[in-house]
Amino acid sequence: MLDKLPPLARDHSQPLAARVNALIAALTLDEKIALMQHDSPAIERLGIAAYNWWNETSHGVARAGLATVFPAPIGQAATFNLDLTYRVGAAVSDEARAKHHDAIRRGEVSAYLGLTTWTPNINLARDPRWGRIQETYGEDPFLTARMGVTYIRALQGDHPVYLKLAACAKHFAAHSGPEAQRHRFNADVSAYDLWDTYLPHFEACVIEGQVESVMGAYSCINGESGSASPTLLTAILREKWGFKGYVVSDCGALDDVYLYHGLADSPTAAAALALNAGCDLDCGSVFGHLEAALRLGLTDETAIDRALARVLATRFRLGMFDPPAQVPYSAIPLSVVSSPAHDALALQAARESIVLLKNDGLLPLDRALRSIAVIGPNAAETEVLLGNYHGTPAHTVSVLNGLRAAAPHTRIAYKPGCAISGEDEGGFAAALDLASKAEVVVFVGGLSQVWEGEDLQDEGVPPGMVSQGDRAFLGLPPVQERLLMALRSVGKPVVLVILSGSAVTVDDMALAAVVQAWYPGQQGGTAIAEVLFGDYNPAGRMPLTVYRSLDDVPPLEDYTMTHPPGRTYRYLTRPPQYAFGHGLSYTTFAYTDLHISPPILRSEASISVTVTVTNTGARAGDEVAQLYISAADTNRRRPLRSLAGFTRLHLKTGEQRAITFILQPEQFARVDESGQRVLDAGVYTLTVGGCQPGYEPHPQASALGQVIIAK
Repeated sequence: MLDKLPPLARDHSQPLAARVNALIAALTLDEKIALMQHDSPAIERLGIAAYNWWNETSHGVARAGLATVFPAPIGQAATFNLDLTYRVGAAVSDEARAKHHDAIRRGEVSAYLGLTTWTPNINLARDPRWGRIQETYGEDPFLTARMGVTYIRALQGDHPVYLKLAACAKHFAAHSGPEAQRHRFNADVSAYDLWDTYLPHFEACVIEGQVESVMGAYSCINGESGSASPTLLTAILREKWGFKGYVVSDCGALDDVYLYHGLADSPTAAAALALNAGCDLDCGSVFGHLEAALRLGLTDETAIDRALARVLATRFRLGMFDPPAQVPYSAIPLSVVSSPAHDALALQAARESIVLLKNDGLLPLDRALRSIAVIGPNAAETEVLLGNYHGTPAHTVSVLNGLRAAAPHTRIAYKPGCAISGEDEGGFAAALDLASKAEVVVFVGGLSQVWEGEDLQDEGVPPGMVSQGDRAFLGLPPVQERLLMALRSVGKPVVLVILSGSAVTVDDMALAAVVQAWYPGQQGGTAIAEVLFGDYNPAGRMPLTVYRSLDDVPPLEDYTMTHPPGRTYRYLTRPPQYAFGHGLSYTTFAYTDLHISPPILRSEASISVTVTVTNTGARAGDEVAQLYISAADTNRRRPLRSLAGFTRLHLKTGEQRAITFILQPEQFARVDESGQRVLDAGVYTLTVGGCQPGYEPHPQASALGQVIIAK
């Protein structure tokens, strides 16, 4: 079909803009509009194939059959390992490319088989109740930026001409609940919070990551639809940040513009509003009304051509208008899908994602144990390991099967005890009897896709406990809490393994150990067993704050970060149950010889921070060294503390290594009330350690230093 393209459009030696413009010049108005909708039809007379823009690849190719399923993004964030994140993204993009070209050979065109993936979700997990936290990289703008940029680069590849996939940073910009109101909700966000909290990671993904696409949100931000906002999509994204790619609406979001937000009185007016604001592609059907909008003078064909040029440029950059032999990524074989190498990578990612929250010395478990009672609704399940937006793995290892494989000579018996939710306590007696006969109890509970997720229907959960995917509570579902309390009364040591996509508050006073395992993917059971038995030394860190109670969390609808007692670790003024950055190990690490150069900053130069990390324990293991900045001046509004650097390193027993962080002056700057960054003179404290400052497990677990900024 490529021979039907206009000669200039099919000439890959010509500049991209010339090829795009040649193709646009050959299109009718109806054809242009059709190509600006996500389910784009074929334009056979010009050799343009049908194409569906919707794909999802946050932790594997989703909803398109066989695929390797890696840990959910929140688990990937818990690894604090950018190299691993890149390798996961490269594997996922290999599978997406292979599946796409296989679909072309079979003549199949549908969602989830394309090369334009609406990933990653870089919204901040500002509130632990929000149901989509599992799709994100946590609550911190810096961590989210670094993870997002890395994953985007892995998805898009490094070829000088062609994109491997076209990634998409979503949902622009301040969008993190409530799910039940997302089609009607307006997030009231100050300039300070917008630029300090909600925009930095988007800016990084656009400027550093060169992300090809940005998706708008369903909700409004300060009265403008996220998918039709001239402030966000034009003034900030294109004019301030220089974004060159395409903007896509969230699916059905342009219907919200006239149905719920009241920003337009018809789909025709909504189409014009979105197009004029900077939306280029409609995931939906509202752009089908653009011809009517032209007739009414609400927009013009120049605006259509401008948007279409961005959309078509992406298809050109993906190689869709060049012979497959010309595009190196088209040669990726289908055999990469669910390959042994990707399965091994899924296992490593699951290992590194696991966070040891508490350990009274019971872990690692002794293989000399004669009997272990495995109890809990998530122990034998496999679907729960996959989270949302997932593919179909060739095999999935449950926690129960992982434990049995890891300790074949230990009697491991299982009773669920209860369901994920509900009021039925009929299984309690059998679970308690099993626990009474065992030496150790491993309780595998937590949440599931039924309890937290995107726009859920609240089926199978007690009324009032969730709201379309958002939780109304912070702890375990009540039936699990009751069973766990009953188990602790048996007198046997209890290890709690939490599967969830968000932070879960647990009364852990009588628990011997607590393990946060997220939704760990197809090899989750193997990884969890390796951690429990000490075959792998855990080093995951919390990308979220675990709050003590709902009293420590402002209303879900409130987007103000400084609302007492403060949102996320950057503003929280009360002690959490577990801090952002927390995670234990089976060994110990010490930080010494901190050196800051220069200690006094008088110009716009970078600062080097070097520290020596030593494994002072009896086991080899990974450490996640984290650098935080805090300002001595508390009279101006700014975060109490901010992550400014991190690195994950492996050290043998007794081994030490010097690591260096490079800080830029803007990392010390605050945002003023108008949204401008200001670098104040003064004293700034730098803390480097294995956790957030103030939560060190032992005196040598961090090192302190100061930087003076002089004007």
